[in-house]
Amino acid sequence: MIRIGVDLGGTKIEALALDGAREVFRKRIVAPRGDYQATIGAVVALVGSLEGTVGVGIPGSLSPATGLVRNANSTWLNGKPFKQDLERALGREVRIENDANCFALSEAVDGAGKGAEVVFGVILGTGVGGGISVKQRILKGRNAIGGEWGHNPLPLPAGDDLPLPECYCGRKGCIETYLSGPGLSRDHERVTGERLEPEDVVFHGKTMARYEERLARALAGVINVLDPDIIVLGGGMSNVERLYTEVPRLWKRYIFSDQVATKLLRNVHGDSSGVRGAAWLWD
Repeated sequence: MIRIGVDLGGTKIEALALDGAREVFRKRIVAPRGDYQATIGAVVALVGSLEGTVGVGIPGSLSPATGLVRNANSTWLNGKPFKQDLERALGREVRIENDANCFALSEAVDGAGKGAEVVFGVILGTGVGGGISVKQRILKGRNAIGGEWGHNPLPLPAGDDLPLPECYCGRKGCIETYLSGPGLSRDHERVTGERLEPEDVVFHGKTMARYEERLARALAGVINVLDPDIIVLGGGMSNVERLYTEVPRLWKRYIFSDQVATKLLRNVHGDSSGVRGAAWLWD
């Protein structure tokens, strides 16, 4: 069976087709930002001529109550019946999931979490997202927000964590405001007065020490509740090598266990994990 996956991002749309585990098609285009109908047209142009099942990862989720898109940072999708409109345009059923869920599923099927029963996938990028895979299936949850840890409060804020930064969601002190790439840059500027992009901030030891401590606290909360076998990092911050040694060293003091066997691993499929996971929505 050919499985088609689509990763619907804010700046690009990527599609691939898998024949089993073998990639038989891949194409990436610029996303038509701010234009809902053009977004549907772009997806149809990418995959409409391909035969196979279609799964789509979006930067938000479908409300179980209304079926409409919610919580998408691609705001032109919010409040729209995207699933129904895309199915009508393609003339076939479409499965849609949050992009972090797709990332977690991809890494659980044949990535860093292959063979593990419970995988927590983390996106540390422009935003902070999370997804849960149990036995290679997405744990969606009753409210379809399973794994959405980025808009929980940062645990135990004190000292340099204060005052609590404001989040676009309307709350203060969300994990995302500290651990996203922009959050890292803002923290460095607040403390040093120096404005740098995240890829440059990672060379500053004191700023990264604060980041690692916060990430350790935030992931310790996940481990205490979910107790996953593996946590896989994705997004731009996942390329920072020191996270994989420093964070597990730090999180031990916050985890309610005498030993911590959970592994923190870098993704295998890079920025292709989302689109691969979308294809795996059909099993």
